[in-house]
Amino acid sequence: MANNHCCSTQLIDGDGTFNVTGIESFMKEVKFSECGLSYAVVSIMGPQSSGKSTLLNNLFRTNFREMDAFKGRSQTTKGIWMARCTGIEPCTIVMDLEGTDGRERGEDDTAFEKQSALFALAVSDIVLINMWCHDIGREQAANKPLLKTVFQVMMRLFSPRKTTLLFVIRDKTRTPLENLEPVLREDIQKIWDSVPKPQAHKETPLSEFFNVEVTALSSYEEKEEQFKEQVANLRQRFQHSIAPGGLAGDRRGVVPASGFSFSAQQIWKVIKENKDLDLPAHKVMVATVRCEEIANEKYATFSANEEWCQLEEAVQSGPVQGFGKKLNSLLGACLSEYDLEATYFDEGVRSAKQKQLQEKLLQLVQPSFLSALGHIRSGIVDKFKDVFDKALNRGEGFSLAAKNCIESSMAQFDEACADVVIELADWDTSKVREKLRRDIDAHVASVRDAKLSELTSSYEEKLKEALSGPVEALLDEASGDTWSSIKKLLRRETESAVSGFSAALAGFDMDEDTRQKMISNIADYARGVVEGKARDEAGRVLIRMKDRFTMLFSHDTDSMPRVWTGKEDIRTITKTARSASLKLLSVMAVIRLDDGDTDNIEKTLAVALIDSSSSNVTDRSITTVDPLASSTWEKVPSSKTLITPVQCKSLWRQFKTETEYSVSQAISAQEANKRNNNWLPPPWAILALIILGFNEFMTLLRNPLYLLVIFIGYLLIKALWVQLDITGEFRHGALPGLLSLSTKFVPTVMNLMKKLADEGADNNTRRNPPKGDYKAANDGSAASSSASSNVSVLDNGTKHNRTEYASSSKFE
Repeated sequence: MANNHCCSTQLIDGDGTFNVTGIESFMKEVKFSECGLSYAVVSIMGPQSSGKSTLLNNLFRTNFREMDAFKGRSQTTKGIWMARCTGIEPCTIVMDLEGTDGRERGEDDTAFEKQSALFALAVSDIVLINMWCHDIGREQAANKPLLKTVFQVMMRLFSPRKTTLLFVIRDKTRTPLENLEPVLREDIQKIWDSVPKPQAHKETPLSEFFNVEVTALSSYEEKEEQFKEQVANLRQRFQHSIAPGGLAGDRRGVVPASGFSFSAQQIWKVIKENKDLDLPAHKVMVATVRCEEIANEKYATFSANEEWCQLEEAVQSGPVQGFGKKLNSLLGACLSEYDLEATYFDEGVRSAKQKQLQEKLLQLVQPSFLSALGHIRSGIVDKFKDVFDKALNRGEGFSLAAKNCIESSMAQFDEACADVVIELADWDTSKVREKLRRDIDAHVASVRDAKLSELTSSYEEKLKEALSGPVEALLDEASGDTWSSIKKLLRRETESAVSGFSAALAGFDMDEDTRQKMISNIADYARGVVEGKARDEAGRVLIRMKDRFTMLFSHDTDSMPRVWTGKEDIRTITKTARSASLKLLSVMAVIRLDDGDTDNIEKTLAVALIDSSSSNVTDRSITTVDPLASSTWEKVPSSKTLITPVQCKSLWRQFKTETEYSVSQAISAQEANKRNNNWLPPPWAILALIILGFNEFMTLLRNPLYLLVIFIGYLLIKALWVQLDITGEFRHGALPGLLSLSTKFVPTVMNLMKKLADEGADNNTRRNPPKGDYKAANDGSAASSSASSNVSVLDNGTKHNRTEYASSSKFE
C-alpha cells in the first residue's frame, strides 16, 4: 500500500516467503539504490498488539496497518512489512515485524519469531524493543522471552554487526524514567548473562554487540497529545542517525543500498535453511554478486555506447585521429561509473570485479586497438616507400637514404603509437613495431635488389653494346692478331665497366665478399658476351668464309670488280682466297681469351685441307695421318672449342663445293675473253696476204682514189660495227650472234644512210655554194665533211658503247 507520503510493501509473508518482486519494485520506486551507504534500517519487535505499528506510523509517518481496538485484540501484522520514512534524512527504511507471543501461532510455534528476530538483527541498524512499563522489574514479564530470543539468535551471527537496541517503554507511569532505566538495564544484563554463549564470547560484554538506549512514552489512548509530543521529540533522534554520535553512529558491516535487496534475500534464505549466518562472508557474497551485476551492466552499456560503436566502425575502415584519447575517455567514464556504484561494497571484491570489468573492456577494445596499430603500420610503410623513392630520385646514396628514412619512419611510428595507446592496458607494441621494421627492411631489400639489378643490367647492356659490334668486326677480319685485339678490347672495356660499377656500389651498404662477387659477375658477363658472340659467329662461319672468298676472288687489290681478261692467274688467286677463308676458319675454331692460349690450328688446317689437296698421296691412314679426324683440338679444352676438327673438315668440303662454281665461271669468262679479243689471222696467213697482195697494194699506191674509197668503206664498216655491237652479240656464241645481227643489220644500215643524207642536206643549205665547176668539188667536200662528221658520231657512239660494255662486264 502507498500514499503521497510514504511507500510500503510486505517483505516476508506469514509463511516465510520472501517477496522478491515487491522489494525490487520498492527499491526502484524510492530510488534506494542511489543512497549508497547513506541510509539506515530501523526495525521494531515486541509482543503482539503492543502498539508497534501505531508507534511507527506516528514516529516515521508510515502507513502500516493498525489494530482496531473496538474489534478486539488480535494479530494485525503478519510476516514482515517495510516502508520508507518521510521527512527523515538520511533515507531511513522501517521494518514492522510480526508480534511475538501471539495466540494465532500458538505457544510452541516460535520458529518464525526467532527467524524474524535474527533477520532484523542482521539487516537493521536500530532495533526498537516495544515493551510495557509495568513489565519492568517483574520476573515473569512479557518482554523477557523476547529479549532471550534476541540474545540467542545473536549468537548465530559469527561476526554480528553492532546494533542499537532502543527500548521503548510504553504507557509510562508516574515513575521517573531515571528510576526505570537502571532496573531495565539490570534485567537486560541478567538476561544476557543467562543466555548460553559460544566459548569465544563467554566473557564478551553486552556492549560489544549492542548499544542500549531507553526511552519512555505515555499512553496513546489516555494521553494522546502528550504521546505525540514525546514521539516528535523521539523523531528528532532519528535525524542523521548514522552520523557520528547518532543512534547508529558506530554501526559496522553496512551493505551498500544497491545490494540491500539481494543481501536481504540471501540472509533470509540462510535463516530459513536454519544455518548459522556468517555476516562477513555474507557481506563478501553480496558484494561479489552486486559488483558483478554492476560490472556486467557497465560492460553492456559500454558495448552499446554509440560513440564507441562509431569509433569501432571508423577504425576498421581507416586510421582515426585521436583514437587513444577518445577510447581512454570512454573506458575511464565506464570504470568511473562502476566505481561510483560499487564504491560502498567490500574493497577487495570491488577491486577484483573492477579488474575483471577492465579486462573484459580491454578484450573488447583490443581488436580495434590492433586495427589502429595496423593502419598506423601500413600508413608508415606507404609513407616510407614514397619518401625513400624521392630520396633515391634526388640522388642520395642508397644506404644513407635507407638509414635516414628508416629512422624517421620508426620515430613517426612511436609518435603515432602514443596517440593510440590505452592507458589502462599495458599492451606491448613492440611486435607491431618489429613487424613494421620487417616490412620496411623487406621493401628496402626489394628496392636494393631492384636497384642492383637495374645497375647490373645497365652495365651489362653497356658492355654488350661496347663488345658485340667490335668483336663481330674483329672476327670478320680474322687476321693473326684477331684474338689479341679482342683480348685488349675485353680488358679495356671490362676495366672501365668494373671501375664505374665499383664506384656505383659504394652507395650500397654491403659486405666485401658480396661486392667482389658482383664485380666478378660483371667481368664474367663481359667475357660471356665475347664468347657468346664468338659462338654466334662460329655458327655463321661458312657464310663468312664464302663472303671472304668472293671478296678476294672477285675483286682486285683496289677492291674493284675483277675483269677476267685472260692475263689473271686464276689458280693463284683461288689459292689466296681459299687461304684467307681457311684463316678465318682457324680463327673461329677456338676461343683464345687467356694469355696462355697457344695452338697450331691454322697450321693443322693448312696441312690437312690445302696442302693435302695438292699432294699426290692417296693411301693414307685416317687414324694416324688425318689430323682432323678428331672431335677435339690438341691442348684445347672443350669449353673453348667453337668448331671441332671434324666440323672444320666438313665445313671446308662444303665451302669448296659452293665456291667451285665461281672458279669455273671465272675460267670460262677468261677463255671467252681470249676468244673474243683474238681477231688477227695466223702469222702464215698474214705472210701469204703480203706476198699474194703485193700487186694490189702497188695498184692502190698508183691510184690514190682507191685509198679514199677504202677509207670511206672502213669508216662505214666501223660505224656498223659499233652500232651493231658485234663483239657483244657474239659473246653468247656464233649462232645467237648471227641471228641477232640478221634482224638488226637492215634497220641499222637504213638508219645510218638516213643520218648521212640529213647531214648532207644541212651542209648544202648552210653554205649555198655557186653553180658551175665548183659544184662537183663542193659535193665531194660535203660528202667528205659528212662522212667525217658521221665518223665522229660513230666514234663517240663507239666510246659510249665501250663504256656500257665495261659497266656490263663489271655488273656481271
